[in-house]
Amino acid sequence: MKKTACKQKEKKNRLLTLLLLLLAVVCIFGPLYMTVVIALKSPQEMSHVLALPRHIQWSNFAKAWDMTDYPRKFANTLFITLVNLIFTVFTNAMASYAIARNRKKSRFFNFLYYYFISAMFIPFNVLMLPLVNEANKFHIDNVLGITFLYIVFGMPMNTFLYTGYIKSIPEALDEAAVIDGATPFQTFVRIMFPVLKPMTATVAILSVMWTWNDFLMPLVLLSDKKQQTLQLAQYIFQGQFNTQYNLAFASYLLVLLPVLVFYVLCQKWIISGVVTGAVKQ
Repeated sequence: MKKTACKQKEKKNRLLTLLLLLLAVVCIFGPLYMTVVIALKSPQEMSHVLALPRHIQWSNFAKAWDMTDYPRKFANTLFITLVNLIFTVFTNAMASYAIARNRKKSRFFNFLYYYFISAMFIPFNVLMLPLVNEANKFHIDNVLGITFLYIVFGMPMNTFLYTGYIKSIPEALDEAAVIDGATPFQTFVRIMFPVLKPMTATVAILSVMWTWNDFLMPLVLLSDKKQQTLQLAQYIFQGQFNTQYNLAFASYLLVLLPVLVFYVLCQKWIISGVVTGAVKQ
C-alpha cells in the first residue's frame, strides 16, 4: 500500500512539474515570440499580432538602427555599463571585506553595514525628485554623472552579497597573510579578491544587466539626446496619434540582443555565487 501511494505521489509530482514547466515556457517564450514576429512584419500586417509575417521585413532593423542613432546610444550605454562594472566590483568588494572582517570587533563597521543595507528598502521613486535637483546643481546630469550614481545605488545590494560570501571564508587566510608581513590592502588584493571570484561574477552580471536595462534613472537625468542611452531611444517610435510597432519591436530586439548573449554565457555564475554566499558555515 505504501509503495502504491508513493508511486501515485510521484506521478502527481511529475504531472505538476510538467505543467509548471509548460507554464514557464509560455510565460518566457510567449513575449519573445511576439516580439520577433512583430519586428519582422509590415505595418499592414499588424492587425494579426500573433500570426507569422507573410513577407519578412528585414528592413525594419535597418530603419530602427537609423532612427534611434544606434551606434551613439550603444556607445553611451556600453560606456556607462563598463565603467560602472569596473569600479563597482573592486570598490564594493573592498568595502565589504573591511565590513565583514570588523563587524564583530567594531560598532562603527556594524553600523556601516546596516546603514548600507537600509538603503535597499528605499524606493527610487522617493529619491527621484531630490536626485534631479542635486544632479542639476552639481552638473552630474550627464553620462559621467549617471555612471557615478549607478556605482552608489548598487552598493547596498552588492555589500549584502559580498559580506554574506566573505563570512564563509576562514579568517585563517587573513592571519596567515599578516604573519607573512602583508598589509590589509595586499591581503585583499592578493588573497581575498581571487577567492571572491564566484561572488564577483555574480555581482558583475547583476550589475551589467541592471545598468543596461535601466530606464528610469536615464529618463530623469539625461536630457541631452546625444548622451541618452538605448532605452530612451525607444521613445522615438511613439507619436501623438500612432505608434510604429514593427520598428519599435525591431529596436527592442537590437537592445535586448547584447545583454541576452551576455546572460546566456554567464548565467551559471549567478546561481553558484548566490547559493555559495547564502549558506552559513
